[in-house]
Parts: sequence; structure tokens; C-alpha cells
Amino acid sequence: MKIYTKTGDEGKTSLVGGKRVPKNHPRVMAYGDIDELISWIGLLRAGLPEHDYELRRIQCALMNGSAHIAAEDSSKPLPAFPEEDIAWIEGQIDKMTQTIPEQKAFVLPSGPREAALCHVARTVCRRCERSSIAIGGQQGEDVRKTVKYINRLSDYLFTLARYVTNAKGLVEDFWLP
Repeated sequence: MKIYTKTGDEGKTSLVGGKRVPKNHPRVMAYGDIDELISWIGLLRAGLPEHDYELRRIQCALMNGSAHIAAEDSSKPLPAFPEEDIAWIEGQIDKMTQTIPEQKAFVLPSGPREAALCHVARTVCRRCERSSIAIGGQQGEDVRKTVKYINRLSDYLFTLARYVTNAKGLVEDFWLP
């Protein structure tokens, strides 16, 4: 099977269910942003093997959410976005927060490298949230859960950056106007 199909040569692609839309359709933009985030999290997995389980679980949740975003009026059944994934990520944030110093100012992204990568992933995550919201009234319950999850994920990535910095014995760089 060839990787290229030539079906997108005219600037269109298919949503889940087969509907053809322009490649700049809001749903395509949203699941494309999530695809980028999944790749950034892959880079974090490579640099933070001690967090591989959590990061892989996050990638799987994002794949599920992305499928829902890519499915406009699809008759193809998709697994529901589990509400417990949102609670799980909140629990991960709470566990890390208990071990790091209180934040008293804005954090400037910096080293270690893994923390800086968490901040890049966090900003991509915020873009995912904005683009997922942009599909507006076309959102079903699973898309709403995906948006909620992505919102929590940006907090997770921020907290992970702080956690990694602290675990390496480094001091965070705070912006103090």
C-alpha cells in the first residue's frame, strides 16, 4: 500500500465518515493541531522516560479526542471520550503540585531542556484548545470533553515543566516586573 493517495492534491481531505472538506476546514485545523501536540508529547516521552506511562496515556486520549473532532455527523461509532481521563490528569497535576514550591510569579520557560519542551508543548496545547473551540456549535459531548481535557492538559504540561525543573535541583526563572 502506498502512503500517498493523491486524493488531497486539490486541497481537500476526508473527515471520519468520508465527508470531503477543504484542508483549512476548522475540524481539519483542530485535529491537525492535536496531531502536532501528540508529536511534541512524543518528544517529551523520549526525554522523560520516567514519565512514559503518563505521556503515552495522554497521547492515546488525544488520539481519541482527535477522532471525535474529525468526525462530523459520522455514522461510524467511536469510543466515547472517558470522563475519568479528565479526573486522572487532574490527579497527576495535584500529585506533582504537592512536591514543588509555591508559584509566586510568572515562570519564564528555560532549562532544563525537558522543562522547556514541556512549555512548548503547553503553548501548542493552548492552540489546540482554541482551534477545537472554533468548531463552535458543531461540537458533540465527546468534543466538549476533549476540549475540557485539553484545557487540563495545558495545566499538566506547565506543572510537569515546574516538576522536572525542581526534580533536577534547578531554580525556576521567574519574571518579576
